[in-house]
Amino acid sequence: MDYKKLIRSQKVRLKLLKLLDFLPDRLMIKLQYKIKTGRTLNLLNPVRFTEKLQWYKLYYREPLMIQCSDKYGVREYISSKGYEDILVPLFGVYEKAEDIDFDKLPDKFVLKTTNGSHTNILCEDKSKLDIDKTRKTLNQWINNWAGKVGREWAYHGIKPRIICEKYLDKDKNDDLIDYKFFCFNGEPHFLYVIVERFLEDGIKLGIYDTSFNELPYKRADIRGLKKEAIKPKNFEKMVEIAKKLSEDFAHVRVDFYNIDGQIYFGELTFYTAGGYQKYVSDEFDFIMGEKFLLPSSTS
Repeated sequence: MDYKKLIRSQKVRLKLLKLLDFLPDRLMIKLQYKIKTGRTLNLLNPVRFTEKLQWYKLYYREPLMIQCSDKYGVREYISSKGYEDILVPLFGVYEKAEDIDFDKLPDKFVLKTTNGSHTNILCEDKSKLDIDKTRKTLNQWINNWAGKVGREWAYHGIKPRIICEKYLDKDKNDDLIDYKFFCFNGEPHFLYVIVERFLEDGIKLGIYDTSFNELPYKRADIRGLKKEAIKPKNFEKMVEIAKKLSEDFAHVRVDFYNIDGQIYFGELTFYTAGGYQKYVSDEFDFIMGEKFLLPSSTS
């Protein structure tokens, strides 16, 4: 079932999901998994990566995951691992949008909510920014947070705030490539390479191993690469950092940007795409699942 075609407005979809907040997490996750993947979720003996992500949401309660899901709190974690130098420079952190003094910000910057997904405002020219509209949007994101919609436990304990970071410019190839490492018990095994985010026809995604060989798999919902990605000269350094940042978790995705050799930390993500993504071929869901050794339940 393509639920996005049936209900095209994301705002409407979120409202409908919020109406179902009363449903127990286990029941709601089973329902969402069926609607979004077309499959029946197996929680007793999960084998697929996407099934194990649902188990992870329901039964694993490592408090450190809350800090590391917080876009501000994670900075302290990165620094504690000795990688403060890869953090994107921070201009400010705010309780509400009215606290932002735009006069003190540079001409280019990025505003983000600390507990959201796709709640970012990229400002390339402050003189053209509608400040009143920006404040209104940020406050809506903070005050109308979807809460239990995704049933993603690690996000529920985050204090909603706003951060302002440096705007990352494109690299020499006029792109900002995203490297997303899938790590299991401190070992990176696969990564997404995402390119062409500024083109009108949308991003392209390739799946690679940690020797930077492209694998014959794709995300069903994202177009594949038109040409093979170029391996960064300091790629091994990125693998090394991903190992260190993932060592405390059974699974986490570690994201980086690499701009002409300068590595920047993106985020730590525990529930990629909510665990509802499909792969072509479907085999890759099982291959990823083999690497994901579920920890003991802490719920």
